Amino acid sequence: MSENLYLELSDRSKQIFKSVVETYLETGASSSSKAILKKEDINLSSSSIRLILADLEREGLLFAPHTSAGRLPTDKGMRLFVDGLLEFGRLTEDEQATIKQQCLSKGSSFTDVLDEASKLISGLSNHAGIVVAPKYQSSIKHIEFIRINHTQVMSIIASTKGHVENRIIDDGGNYSDSLLREISNFLNNKYSNQSIQEIRNKIKSDIKDSKGRIELLSKNLIQKGILEIAPNSENPYIFLHGQSSLLKDDIISKDLDQIRKLFDDIENKTTFVDILENTNSAKGVQIFIGSQNFLFKHSGLSMVMAPYKNKEQKIIGAIGVVGPMRLNYAKIVPLVDYTSKIIGKVLK
Repeated sequence: MSENLYLELSDRSKQIFKSVVETYLETGASSSSKAILKKEDINLSSSSIRLILADLEREGLLFAPHTSAGRLPTDKGMRLFVDGLLEFGRLTEDEQATIKQQCLSKGSSFTDVLDEASKLISGLSNHAGIVVAPKYQSSIKHIEFIRINHTQVMSIIASTKGHVENRIIDDGGNYSDSLLREISNFLNNKYSNQSIQEIRNKIKSDIKDSKGRIELLSKNLIQKGILEIAPNSENPYIFLHGQSSLLKDDIISKDLDQIRKLFDDIENKTTFVDILENTNSAKGVQIFIGSQNFLFKHSGLSMVMAPYKNKEQKIIGAIGVVGPMRLNYAKIVPLVDYTSKIIGKVLK
């Protein structure tokens, strides 16, 4: 099957596939051929439905949790459903008014607004609400590489607010003092007075497309001295509410060790730099389903995230919902999208 898998399915296959997924989203239960026959207005025998279910399973869209059980959607199947079959809803006027009022009521305090947004989106979705933002938005004032002994170089990154980060790099003595100065001058001329996130994104792109002598020579220093150090200097704020809602899902709550690891990951703030990186290039809401969830790959969780912007229209953070794979995507996607836009307006 091609990427346009949905278009290649027959109308009957689409109907049966949609029935299985909708039952799973509504109840968490699997669907047998008899259950589908009762639910759907379809002129097929139970044996014909079983054949279609088997075909959908071969395509990797459905699976049977155990022998003689009904079918459930796979991560791939859920992705196909969300991308090709799901109709997203709209927030009611009351829901929009509540979001505006709650965010605006916290005044102009950056942290208060974001904390309230996390509580709000958790309450409206009945799942965990997350808001992520870099702890400071200062620009980089100076970048320098200096030799400290025959085999090691120190990278120094100073921000306009006086924050300094450094790291020792083993270079094997491959860089002379004059070359280190040349590389430092090159980086300062090209990247100074830009935010850490902007520099990280541009450097990654420049390294990928590099042709010049300095870019080629400084790849190792940039990777170890800037790209690997910048996330720690961002030290993001994490506003998280509604974690206990994850325990209400029968499938997730069976694996308490996984839940414990999930909470550890959430508390490990450096992990959430990945959210900022993934949303930085996003045009809108992003949906990460099951194993496609880059933070919680093995947890059976899904995540719906959207970036929010400052008055210069630069992406400065992300807001979203984390919950079981059978999230109410039709409701949560517009909820996350609208709330991200309101946060952007409040913070201007």
